[in-house]
Amino acid sequence: MNRLETKKLNIAGRRRVYLMRHGHVDYFNPEMADPRRVPLTQEGRRQAQAARDALAHIPFDVAVYSGLPRTCETAEIVLSAHQRPPALEIEEGFEELKSGWVKAASREEFAARIAFSFDDADAPGARFLPDGEMFSEAEARIRSAFETLLTKRAWRSALIVAHEGVNRISLGWACGGGLSTIAAFEQDLCCVNVIDFDVTPLSEGFRVERAVLKAMNVTPYDYVKHGLPRTSLEHLFDVDFGAARPAAKV
Repeated sequence: MNRLETKKLNIAGRRRVYLMRHGHVDYFNPEMADPRRVPLTQEGRRQAQAARDALAHIPFDVAVYSGLPRTCETAEIVLSAHQRPPALEIEEGFEELKSGWVKAASREEFAARIAFSFDDADAPGARFLPDGEMFSEAEARIRSAFETLLTKRAWRSALIVAHEGVNRISLGWACGGGLSTIAAFEQDLCCVNVIDFDVTPLSEGFRVERAVLKAMNVTPYDYVKHGLPRTSLEHLFDVDFGAARPAAKV
């Protein structure tokens, strides 16, 4: 067996991905000029610490974050319990969807509009808010980032810390439903998803054979969601619609 064949055998097989969303942040902090640079709040750090304790026994071979501070800080906290954590790596393909602009008269109206952002993601030309990134293009870059991670190197267990939209699209791809399913995949703050991927060698390169969702939207700080009656978006915007989301305004 030559070196190339040995390398293929090492890369092929089952991979487990622990896909997380970052912890709580405050997008309305008056001291923050750029919402992309927003750090975790005290609540967000507490959430990440709970995830750290839950994942302390996982021997991560790879650790990836989107490049934004809130994902970096979350990943650092999660890995702080490991004696020999892997070096954190930036993968810009896992950055949150680029949003457009929304004019709203109140925080409640703004939250209601964003709450519907994923509902028609599979419609032709659908974007993440007006003038935002096309869902189809976001899906392509996220899938490409995943496939590169899965097929270009040898590892068995990976931590990825990303964002709500990224995680929804990733879960839609993993379950085979695509963009038509992503509105159903709630991603609470600092949640953990567990996805197993089977990778098989081809004559040239590798192929992701299948994906199996082992766990989804697990929140170690509240496993049974008793204290999470609102969606994560309602929590971030500090609104409570009291029932189903209100109708979106056209």
